[in-house]
Amino acid sequence: MNLIFVNGTMGAGKTTVCRILKNKLPPSVFADGDDLWDMCPFIVNGRSKEMVLSNIAAVLSGFLQSGLFENILFCWVMHEESIVEDILSRLTRKDFRFFLFTLECGRDTLRERLAKDVEKGARSGGIFARSEERAKHFAAMRSVKIDTTRLSPEEAAEKIAAYVRGENGPPR
Repeated sequence: MNLIFVNGTMGAGKTTVCRILKNKLPPSVFADGDDLWDMCPFIVNGRSKEMVLSNIAAVLSGFLQSGLFENILFCWVMHEESIVEDILSRLTRKDFRFFLFTLECGRDTLRERLAKDVEKGARSGGIFARSEERAKHFAAMRSVKIDTTRLSPEEAAEKIAAYVRGENGPPR
């Protein structure tokens, strides 16, 4: 069984890539951390962060315990390794292969993608600065980096799938 985390800054393509990846690695299930933090009003404090981490661990543990899936996909920004480690430490089952992929893209590509989201009303204008600030954190992480600047979501998903299947070395 594989537990596959896909992180990266907002706009890097995590959700889109994971939705495609789910179909490339069946039997799979996909959880997006943003869905477990989707509240109104949006509150960021110690209690809400703890609640979200607890929810993530419960959902992932449920998938792991079910025995129904060979691949469990999870995406979220997770811009610090401590977030990844915290989630992993909360899981009730530990007998899985773990993969951590970071989706990256160039600054112009990132701004273009985020601008489309802002235009559609899916994000607010302040997303540019927040995303660029978070992007700086991923370089030092111990993850397999995939530059999506010139890749379609389908191509990025295939690179991850091939790596998980053991067909290739780390994606470039």
